[in-house]
Amino acid sequence: MNLSAETLPAIRASFRNPTPPEAIGDRDITWSDHTLDGGVVVTVLQPRHPRPDAPGLYSIHGGGMVMDDRFADLPRLVPLIEEFGFVCATVEYRLAPEHPHPAPLEDCYAGLVWFASAFGFERLVVGGGSAGGGLSAGVALLARDRGGPALAGQLLLCPMLDDRTSADLPDLVWTKEANDFGWRSLLNGQVSPYAAPARMADLSGLPPAFVEVGGAELFRDEDVAYAQRLARAGVPTELHVWAEAHHGFDRFDPEAEVTRAALAARSSWLRRLLSSR
Repeated sequence: MNLSAETLPAIRASFRNPTPPEAIGDRDITWSDHTLDGGVVVTVLQPRHPRPDAPGLYSIHGGGMVMDDRFADLPRLVPLIEEFGFVCATVEYRLAPEHPHPAPLEDCYAGLVWFASAFGFERLVVGGGSAGGGLSAGVALLARDRGGPALAGQLLLCPMLDDRTSADLPDLVWTKEANDFGWRSLLNGQVSPYAAPARMADLSGLPPAFVEVGGAELFRDEDVAYAQRLARAGVPTELHVWAEAHHGFDRFDPEAEVTRAALAARSSWLRRLLSSR
């Protein structure tokens, strides 16, 4: 991806994500938009008749910190609502470079606080892919250090965690050049372990983590290292490295055998997480 300040407007304009009605189709799922104080918009999707103890899933979209919107992951969320009865929320956070750190992370955290308070979940999971995975890890750190909301788990899919990444694996989806642009745009010359969770010295006290990454993508080594550090810090952690898979493989190759295997692994982890006491 030829991502730069010059190409960013056109790349943003080229995205076409499904709307909630398009993603939901004829399923028995409802949706609603909520604008919070400060202007953050959160879309909530849920079964038409959610069970009283329905778990929550707070989703943060990807896009290298600089592009895409809250509807990007609807194709991931709708099947999970059907399978687990989740009440899901997806947040529209401000994008870099117009809004560098801490704006995106604080928007995501504000949406999480509202979602937890509005629904009072017993089980609440935060998750996302790529930049959304990095922001999910950052939100989990903020929730730990600010005393809540309580999280049952963090679902980190090919998360963007480390601005120091030096690997240059031959991923056709997300290149080192694009990654460097995303980090420069977000950090704007400043470094924070909440923006780049791989820099956080203490990973103890975090909720159980599921970390997934492709074996042929730029984030492979940093994601494996983060999962190992979580485990060493006493955080129950499950790591999957899918051989030869590229960045965002489940979105770009939804019918591939590796995608089916990855979706099954995610569902297995969620079932075990939500049934544990």
